[in-house]
Amino acid sequence: MHGKSKIISTLANAAVFIILEIVAMHILGNNDTLQGIKVNEGIHTFMAKAWGGSEAMRRYLSLGKENDELANANFLLEQQIRKYEYASDSSYAGATASSIEKVDGFEYIPASIVKISRNKQHNYIIIGKGSEDGIRPKSGIITKNGIIGIIDAVGKKYSYAFSFMNSEITISSRIGKQGPIGPLIWNGKTSNGAILKEIPLQYKFNPGDTVYSSGFSSIFPSDIPLGEIVSSRIMNGATYEIKIKLFQDFSSLRYVSVVRNTGTHEIEELEQKENGAGAEKK
Repeated sequence: MHGKSKIISTLANAAVFIILEIVAMHILGNNDTLQGIKVNEGIHTFMAKAWGGSEAMRRYLSLGKENDELANANFLLEQQIRKYEYASDSSYAGATASSIEKVDGFEYIPASIVKISRNKQHNYIIIGKGSEDGIRPKSGIITKNGIIGIIDAVGKKYSYAFSFMNSEITISSRIGKQGPIGPLIWNGKTSNGAILKEIPLQYKFNPGDTVYSSGFSSIFPSDIPLGEIVSSRIMNGATYEIKIKLFQDFSSLRYVSVVRNTGTHEIEELEQKENGAGAEKK
């Protein structure tokens, strides 16, 4: 009787063990499923981040091309505006669409800056255009916000220019569209500061007045807005020296336009003839 009870107890324990094993396997199976889901979620999250990162990188790498396209579009728009301004100016009321380029007298070439110095007294600029693109020495460099420099040397694909942030560069400038004219020079300190000199005392002006290129140069077009008057002082009791805040901050400069006077050779020939005639008279 005792042996029979022992057998029944052993079978009962075995049954309980088997039931517990079945429950455990079921739980383990469910846990595997949950673990599998968690693993899949982790993989998908990683893949999403990786794909997102690669897409962000692809977009970043394509920004240079997109910026260049935007710069070219902006350049073309600026040139159209300039043409309309010349055509609508009362001084050129008789100009036609076909003669606008002749009225302007300048060729414009878009370019990007490859290298620029800002921490010297004789700063320079290197642009990514050269003789193969139509760049010539003594061409001007401008933006819609001001005059940037003058081309000095030209290679096939690159050009070297003197920056306006150079103590040896002066620009003939005018207060307003019909005001007094004087030389504009870099202030030698900041990337957006300049000094307008030799303005006679009889002329009146106010802080905030705009200073433009005068056009009394074979390098730059007239009426390019350069900056605004900040303050002034009298020098030697004879002329004003005027502090100018430039519209173009050279610390954020990247895209420019190269301008070339199409009548430069004719101007030089006339000057040479005049100089020759003066020498003969002497």
